[in-house]
Amino acid sequence: MAALRAAKKALRLEMKRRVAALSDTEKHRQSVAVSRQLLAHPKYQNCQRIAVFLSMSDEIQTEDIIKDVFQSSKECFIPRYKTGSNHMDMVKLSSVEEICNLPVTSWNIQQPAEDDLLEEALNTGGCLKAKDGTNIMEKDEIMNRWAEYIQELFEDNRGEKPEIKKNFEGPSILKSEVCNAISKMKGNRS
Repeated sequence: MAALRAAKKALRLEMKRRVAALSDTEKHRQSVAVSRQLLAHPKYQNCQRIAVFLSMSDEIQTEDIIKDVFQSSKECFIPRYKTGSNHMDMVKLSSVEEICNLPVTSWNIQQPAEDDLLEEALNTGGCLKAKDGTNIMEKDEIMNRWAEYIQELFEDNRGEKPEIKKNFEGPSILKSEVCNAISKMKGNRS
């Protein structure tokens, strides 16, 4: 786990270095390119609920994406972090104006106040693909599909299990192997 954390930290530092080396014009050009690709993607166009982060100066700028979400009458969810925790909710906002008026955290991130009662994406909607590829929207149907999926996942269709011959004795150890091992030990002690 420590190696993974170190690798992530190194990657973040490298990305920060690369982004800092980009001009504002290049950052804007890349943000426009990413936004255009996303807005043209059929999966985005077919979605009714979109989760998007509010960008900071050193990130892909998401303003055009957010404007399109509202212009397309989609539901817009943004992250809200809880203070002193790594918990994050995706909460629904109603307009670009509402986003512009959000308070700023100590990290200089715009987000709704923790005590604002807002719809949370995971509590209010969602869908799941049925086996036939159609979308399931009802909570009971979603739960039934998950149960069906788990049952199939753990179903054992491999047929008869092969017989495994167990050899509890293992191969015999030669006297020369024992002597060799002892000679390699510090001070010839066992």
